[in-house]
Amino acid sequence: MIKKIKEHIAEVEAFKAKSKEEVENFRIKYLGKKGLLNEFFAEFKNVAKDQKKEFGQTVNALKQAAEEKVNTLKAALEAQEDTQGEYGDLSRPGEPIHIGSRHPISIVKNKITEIFSRIGFNVSEGPEIEDDWHNFTALNLPEHHPARDMQDTFFIQTDPDILLRTHTSSVQVRYMENNKPPIRTISPGRVYRNEAISARSHCFFHQVEGLYVDKGVSFADLKQTLQYFTTEMFGKSKIRLRPSYFPFTEPSAEVDVYWGLETETDYKMTKGTGWLEIMGCGMVDPNVLENCGIDPNEFSGFAFGMGIDRIALLLHQIPDIRMFSENDIRFLEQFKGSL
Repeated sequence: MIKKIKEHIAEVEAFKAKSKEEVENFRIKYLGKKGLLNEFFAEFKNVAKDQKKEFGQTVNALKQAAEEKVNTLKAALEAQEDTQGEYGDLSRPGEPIHIGSRHPISIVKNKITEIFSRIGFNVSEGPEIEDDWHNFTALNLPEHHPARDMQDTFFIQTDPDILLRTHTSSVQVRYMENNKPPIRTISPGRVYRNEAISARSHCFFHQVEGLYVDKGVSFADLKQTLQYFTTEMFGKSKIRLRPSYFPFTEPSAEVDVYWGLETETDYKMTKGTGWLEIMGCGMVDPNVLENCGIDPNEFSGFAFGMGIDRIALLLHQIPDIRMFSENDIRFLEQFKGSL
């Protein structure tokens, strides 16, 4: 009998439970009114005198082991329930992490930056709230210059000398004031113009302007740089430069890329010509170099500028520029996976 009780002690010590029902069934089996312990205590009178002491100690050991096991299992299951109530079921799979997406403006800006970084251009930035000198005067646009009317400007009413920049050329001025040639930099950023908002234009948009200043820089260098960019950006190698006018470059040109006429969309975008205007460019006017503290007799340079929004509309076939600033998650989710 003692050997049988010891076997029950080993069974009690090895017992495990996953639910309160299992613990309760275990308790009834050993500690209930009709449990094994009461049966063993009832057998005490039938045990030989020389075995009563050992028998009693063994039964008490079984009782103690059963009570400790019940209390331990109950405490563990209650603690588990408290944890699940606070944090939920910790064994279930985690919530799926939704992959974010870059804004199409950022995608195009990053691509442009990466392309020019391969040929040594760094990135420069400047304030969006500018003064008249950096936005106009230093760029060969003195007060009352008629070309200022080309850019409808947002002025700060309390100070007519402070305005929202109309182009990122102001960043180039600041960069030339603080750096000596050779200079090779691009300036991406948001600009503002007081224009009517429509599907094709907005009162704020984004530009990337480039500047290269060094000894012996020529228009041929400018053309080759633009040829490289259009090939890398659009996969189109055929470009043309049309004479144009910008106050801060001389000579100046508009750059067209031959998009082709393969689809109906191509006809609409290029108005049936196959050519698509993408940017303006030119050789930096000597007056601009002089205004920025660079000797125009020793150095020359070229500059170019393009609209990021326009290129994004083109590459992603987006019909309305206002979609860029509406924060419609359905629109933005289309660009998941893009860099």
